[in-house]
Amino acid sequence: MNAPSLSPSRRLAERAFSRAAGAPLIGGNAVQLMIDAQAHFDAWLAAIRSARSHVLLENYIVRDDDIGRSFRDALAERAAAGVRVCVTLDWLGCLGQSRRAFWQPLLHAGGEVRVYGAPQLARPLDFVSRDHRKLLVVDGVQGFISGVCISAKWLGEPERDVPPWRDTGLSLCGPAVAELQAAFADTWSTLGTPLDIDADAQPCSSSGDVSLRVIATQPRTAGVYRLDQLIASMARKTLWLTDAYFVGIAPYVQSLAAAARDGVDVRLLVPGASDIPPVAAMSRAGYRPLLQAGVRVFEWNGSMLHAKTAVADRQWARVGSSNLNLASWLGNCEIDVAIEDEDIAGQLTEQYQRDLENATEIVLAPRRRRRGTRVHSTEQRARPRPYRPGGSSSRAAAGALRLANTVGAALTRRRVLGRAETGPIAGGALALGVLGILALIWPAVLGWPLAVIFLWLSLSLSARWWRLRRIAHQEGELPGFEDEPSESSDEPRS
Repeated sequence: MNAPSLSPSRRLAERAFSRAAGAPLIGGNAVQLMIDAQAHFDAWLAAIRSARSHVLLENYIVRDDDIGRSFRDALAERAAAGVRVCVTLDWLGCLGQSRRAFWQPLLHAGGEVRVYGAPQLARPLDFVSRDHRKLLVVDGVQGFISGVCISAKWLGEPERDVPPWRDTGLSLCGPAVAELQAAFADTWSTLGTPLDIDADAQPCSSSGDVSLRVIATQPRTAGVYRLDQLIASMARKTLWLTDAYFVGIAPYVQSLAAAARDGVDVRLLVPGASDIPPVAAMSRAGYRPLLQAGVRVFEWNGSMLHAKTAVADRQWARVGSSNLNLASWLGNCEIDVAIEDEDIAGQLTEQYQRDLENATEIVLAPRRRRRGTRVHSTEQRARPRPYRPGGSSSRAAAGALRLANTVGAALTRRRVLGRAETGPIAGGALALGVLGILALIWPAVLGWPLAVIFLWLSLSLSARWWRLRRIAHQEGELPGFEDEPSESSDEPRS
């Protein structure tokens, strides 16, 4: 469905959004915001159990636990009833989470399961690309996108007072569902026979008044990155971001900083405790330039913040699977929805304000006067005392200071940023030092892995060369390879 009539300036902006995201504006949709995993699991299972034509499920992780088994059994039941069931998983995401035996009930019922990104000899570099989408389409009329994986881990551990993970998703009805289905079909076709959905499935009709864009990115397409950059440039009043694994690259950090300096209220909400600690360390290492430019940074105080959302000026919002880092922007298959609707953007704004009630703001320490600066001649300089390390009193004072900082952060919901860069730098220095020592003492420790990598790349290139050569032979494109003589040829081939 086409977007409604727009003013010239609005039409120009819409064209910029369409070109940046690589996705048109689609009107006539109904959108419902879903908060946290339990709401997702209930809605997803209900939709699957109501399926009559087909179910398309694409998720980064499906874990062999109570939640994963409930989804597998629901899919198997529908497949046994004659519903077309197609599931796409990520190899790395499901590594150690669910094995092939886990899917046997669905396969025996007639369902289909394909795995994205498994290591291949002929395509070794494809291993860095992941299918990070969380997508469900039922009968072509109802769709879901989210950051939630199919795992009980998202529900927390009530028996240990561990709260659920904080995550966000959307339920969609309307013409945009066809775009979700097409996105699934694109990935499915890269893994085998293209998807052929029953032509009798219900068509997508207008279901509401929400206009949105479905941004289904493939590796190296960067549609979400271009859109994020554009939104950072065009936001006038507010730009509030939530991200699970923020590792901002320089151009994006500069865009956020420029917006903040221009008076835009830019906020970034990230996890306080991450399930991937090295990413959290890299994220904290990038706080300082943001804070110095006026961007407000908050850390979530719950178990894990896994949502990926953006909301600008209470008019525009983005929800999906893309994180603000290079892997999501350039390396992965991701899917997001960018919504141009004041009601949905208002709901996300209000949810963001509620989230900040359970977050701690990170601030820069106030500048202190340096010792040794010039003072007035009448002032008396204090004689420096020699430093004496050790002692229980100094350790007690340090412990009291840490305790005071912790208590102060809890009371004020503000924490002074330390030298967060020191952690990654120290870790990198230690890793390089260990590798250097190993190379000196046991060169084979480094030599053997490098030899394996080089041999693997050599075999991969050889396999690719052989496949291309065989195709060229079949098509008669190699030098000296000629077609069979026609019946009208005067002389036989030699």
